[in-house]
Amino acid sequence: MARQAAHFAMVALGALALAGCSGGGAGSSKPDGVAAIDQARLDNADSDADNWLTYGRTNAEQRFSPLTQINDTNIGELSPAWALELDTTRGQEATPIVVDGIMYTSTAWSKVVAVDAATGKQLWQFDPQNDGAKAAHACCDVVNRGVAVWKGKVYVGTIDGRLIAIDAKTGKQVWSVVTVDQKKPYTITGAPRVFKDKVLIGNSGAELGVRGYITAYDTETGKLVWRFYTVPGNPKDGPDGAASDDILEKLARPTWYGDNYWKLGGGGTVWDSMVYDKELNQLLIGVGNGSPWNHKWRSAGKGDNLFLSSILALDPDTGKYKWHYQVNPGETWDYTATQQIMLADLKIDGKMRKVAMQAPKNGFFYVIDRTNGKFISAQPYAYQNWAVGIDQKTGRPIEKPGARYENSPALIIPSGIGAHAWMPMSYSPKTGLVYIPAMEHPLVYSDAKPFEIHPGRWNTAVSFLDPPKLPGLPDTIEGRRKALEGMVKGKLVAYDPVTQKSKWEIKRDWPWNGGTLATAGNLVFEGTAHGEFEAYSADNGKKLWAFQTNRGVLAGPITYRVNGEQYVAVMAGYGGSMGMASGTPFMKNKMPNGLIIAFKLKGTGKLPAYTPIPKDKPTPSDEAFTPAQIATGQKFFFTYCQICHGGPVNPDLKRSALLRDKDAFQQVVIGGALSQNGMASFKDYLKPEEAEGIRAYLNQRAKELLAEEAKGGK
Repeated sequence: MARQAAHFAMVALGALALAGCSGGGAGSSKPDGVAAIDQARLDNADSDADNWLTYGRTNAEQRFSPLTQINDTNIGELSPAWALELDTTRGQEATPIVVDGIMYTSTAWSKVVAVDAATGKQLWQFDPQNDGAKAAHACCDVVNRGVAVWKGKVYVGTIDGRLIAIDAKTGKQVWSVVTVDQKKPYTITGAPRVFKDKVLIGNSGAELGVRGYITAYDTETGKLVWRFYTVPGNPKDGPDGAASDDILEKLARPTWYGDNYWKLGGGGTVWDSMVYDKELNQLLIGVGNGSPWNHKWRSAGKGDNLFLSSILALDPDTGKYKWHYQVNPGETWDYTATQQIMLADLKIDGKMRKVAMQAPKNGFFYVIDRTNGKFISAQPYAYQNWAVGIDQKTGRPIEKPGARYENSPALIIPSGIGAHAWMPMSYSPKTGLVYIPAMEHPLVYSDAKPFEIHPGRWNTAVSFLDPPKLPGLPDTIEGRRKALEGMVKGKLVAYDPVTQKSKWEIKRDWPWNGGTLATAGNLVFEGTAHGEFEAYSADNGKKLWAFQTNRGVLAGPITYRVNGEQYVAVMAGYGGSMGMASGTPFMKNKMPNGLIIAFKLKGTGKLPAYTPIPKDKPTPSDEAFTPAQIATGQKFFFTYCQICHGGPVNPDLKRSALLRDKDAFQQVVIGGALSQNGMASFKDYLKPEEAEGIRAYLNQRAKELLAEEAKGGK
């Protein structure tokens, strides 16, 4: 009871602090803090330099701040003001919201915290009590990218498919609505957006086989207002009773062929970008990849498959279709157009144009007329080898022969990891440049023959091969593997959207680097997968400052001001799809818990003590397994396990103590003993003898790893 009383005392103090920051107080009837967040305040967010009120700071989502107290002349004095340690080692991808001195942000597993933005003192934490087994449906970790605030409430989407409204002062749930069919492999990782008493949420899961849509709910009650499906469903089911019904039948369905697409949902999930364009009274959303990826299987290799890989404009009041621009017709590589959409007014060819800008996965930077969805320009912002270019008249890509891997394997750059993933970019009106966390990541694509559907698991209809003998690659498999590894890299690109040219670039030796923030202090901030948080001159790219956090920094940074003092804050914690699926050359120890870190000039805060903890030593069993068992295990490991256990985020199964205990291994893999921790039961996919094969394969790999480490290897 004492602990509970202390908790509510902290909440009360937080509420008083909130009132003090906003000018409210005893006897004042004026709403304060989050209670004062309405459409007028969001519309004027650009002139509210003290706060960071929405995911991209303003509805234009430019992630630019006019604050100049921290600038390119004094950045060397920047140091930690405070750091709050989180309760998990999983990936941290959220952009915090700051309202009148209080920070609200989400963490892994869809938890939400309120923090004093000047001191780092936690005021409350909300735990949605997710179904842990849903982690098996998360393609890209149990991350969450942020919250939205409106009229006294904080909104968050959960990994198990709920949208929840939380009281901003108490941290207590106000309402909760299930926004997906929880029997299907849907998840939610994206940040909600709020406007005009509506809260928007999309969903994820296209790799596993779902149908995408976006939904608007009433902010006060959680009642569904409208829903828009991005791809057509089973024609035998008839209309959905949704805002998308008419346009799907008229425009979209004629671009799909056969029956396969609706059997695996079709994809088209809206898992990230949503932008409210008040000036034109429209909502712009980014639509994801197809389900399965392979256009040849999904739609018999025919048709544009609207509205996959598209920017869609909808009526914000009704959800009705206004216009669309499709980035990749007949998408077949996991080239989503869900990446951040920015609004701006740019002078192009002597004329001011109202534009939407996007750097999607496919490697081209797009400038679109947002009044009508017409193409203006597109050029590569990163290396790509799948297209000659974009047709300047039609806006359609000019694909290279063989890029669709329809007859033979193809080495494609960028791969489904993307030339730009979810990490936010930023735009500075002062320099006229967009700052993009870009990547180069190759992948060999080939038709999966045969394509075996595994309900609720990854279903891409693509076979990911060891690199075959392709032009420009060495003759040996090992040589080709090393050649592909050498192609993997990242960079920070300062890109001019008017001239469609890069002005400067910072090269990285790893592709999975953080979101960016631009400020009027001539600064660009970006984190790295190596754990550094860095600042560069926005105009020329000179490195000015760096701070080592000891965990990867991938999230989008923010800046705000409290009591006249400017802060820069970021969430640190390595994760996401690459964190689960691929190892990193610099993470030789176990990952520490994530952090929220805030910096200020001459700050005196400290990070929690960091003591590197070595990874567990492999302890393989001395049992004898047959070659057949090991071969079976290898097949099923790469079918079901590699995608989540190939990187540092989840346990390295080669180092698992369970390898020595057949019964315990079965209880976890088949029995679901650790389902609440995220390891769901695989009894619907594996027979006990197949699970035993996986143990046999891992045991063999553990022996090899043990021998390698004994020789001084990685």
